[in-house]
Amino acid sequence: MQARIEVRRGGPYAVQGDPPLLRTAIVKTEHGEPVDWDEGPSFLTPDGEYLLCRCDRSQQRPFCDRACETIEWDWAETADRRPTAARRGSFEGEDLILTDDLSLCSKAGFCTNLTTNVWTLVEEEGDDPEAREQLVGMVHRCPSGRLVLRESDADEDLEPALEPSIGVQPNGPFWVRGRIPVESEDGTTWEVRNRVTLCRCGHSRNKPFCDGSHKIVGFRDAAEPAT
Repeated sequence: MQARIEVRRGGPYAVQGDPPLLRTAIVKTEHGEPVDWDEGPSFLTPDGEYLLCRCDRSQQRPFCDRACETIEWDWAETADRRPTAARRGSFEGEDLILTDDLSLCSKAGFCTNLTTNVWTLVEEEGDDPEAREQLVGMVHRCPSGRLVLRESDADEDLEPALEPSIGVQPNGPFWVRGRIPVESEDGTTWEVRNRVTLCRCGHSRNKPFCDGSHKIVGFRDAAEPAT
């Protein structure tokens, strides 16, 4: 069965098709710059289907313990239904085009460091192979897919090769990778993308997607998972 995620009305994310579920923590420098991802350990998941908390009240996070059925919380999906292409701004370099959909930002921070940012690097990449390499790395580490690259003479985006899996960012969102479809509570499927971040703090104003609200509300995991 193909991996898929169903957003349950007033409830959890129901994950089917057994995609791996694992920790995906941001690696930072001593100056607090996000520079890479650390992956693992994996979570033990049942065969067939598992439920992931999106209300911030489960005592078994990242898994659902049905707390969502006993509390009042803001579960409604509010994200723009249009394709991401309808919202993207473009920044053109000599060989690459950077597109940016700010509504998808999960505040992971890979777009900047102490010396530069992706918007500056796209202006430099044509004359500087190191700038191009740095740009591609920074954009491909963006978990939400807010930032996407395309070669100037190409029709398809320049995307990292990601196997279907779900990352659990400590004190942050679910990182859905490898074009796993996400089905809305009304039965329609959100635009399928290679990199998606789903809210699990319950406070995003762009549900089901993360908008970085977990940092504002101080979201914290309830406990370490079984591995």
